[in-house]
Amino acid sequence: MTIWNRRTALKGLLTSTAAMGVLGSTAACATDKKPPSQNTPLKNNLKQSVCRWCFQDMPLENLCAAAKEMGIRGIDLVGPKDWPTLKKYGLDSPMCNGAEINLTDGFNDPQFHARLQKQYADMIPLVAKAGYTNLICFSGSRRGITDEAGWNNCVQGLQPLVKLATQHKVVLVMELLNSKIDHKDYQCDRTKWGVELAKRLGSEHFKLLYDIYHMQINEGDVIRTLTENHPYIAHYHTAGVPGRHELDDTQELNYPAIMRAILATGFKGYVAQEFIPQKTDKLASLRQAVQLCDV
Repeated sequence: MTIWNRRTALKGLLTSTAAMGVLGSTAACATDKKPPSQNTPLKNNLKQSVCRWCFQDMPLENLCAAAKEMGIRGIDLVGPKDWPTLKKYGLDSPMCNGAEINLTDGFNDPQFHARLQKQYADMIPLVAKAGYTNLICFSGSRRGITDEAGWNNCVQGLQPLVKLATQHKVVLVMELLNSKIDHKDYQCDRTKWGVELAKRLGSEHFKLLYDIYHMQINEGDVIRTLTENHPYIAHYHTAGVPGRHELDDTQELNYPAIMRAILATGFKGYVAQEFIPQKTDKLASLRQAVQLCDV
């Protein structure tokens, strides 16, 4: 065989081998297992919910009926006006909202404290009366505020509310959001920042919402981070990275492995699907995500 022929043959062999390896690793990376069929009962080792806003073009009644049918146990990010609909379908409200101003005007800036304290003081008893536990809150944008000032301001604004939440057995839960792509300038954009705030408040009635999508973008190292910081985490959100779409083989996170890591921490709360479906059959995408995360 000539040198040219040997090189050609070797090149072809390496190319085909590499292609097979890429195909195999791509299939394993995002899914880790083939989702069970539609009729396979969920293991329910982790409770799952779905975020209302991701399916906002669908009537809430329809979403509740579909969620109930596929084994989802709650609807995230709804307020008092929607709680009766959830109760009609026997669904939980694992992460309540409605007391926040928005995602940018939060507890890290004293100019918003009076309004936030009034709104949360009104909402906390309503959450408790409805039989729910978690109420979402946000740090707000930095606007030049240093980490230290942000922590101090959040403690000042949240302390009286944490005391009230303790009385009502409610947990205030601050969401970790990425400041790289979706929420520029948001201050609570790293697990370390949120954990430090939780330590300063020193209460089981203030914890974090670890959004897997957001933290993959801002810091990565998802499994080690959630494993080391799980005592400060009350809730999880999912979505595919990049793009915040389906949990399929077009995205980079190994969700079954992440779910197993969450389960290994002894977590008893909820994991909520918070992806924006791109496919025509949005409920099929939701069912696939729920099955994928059912470990």
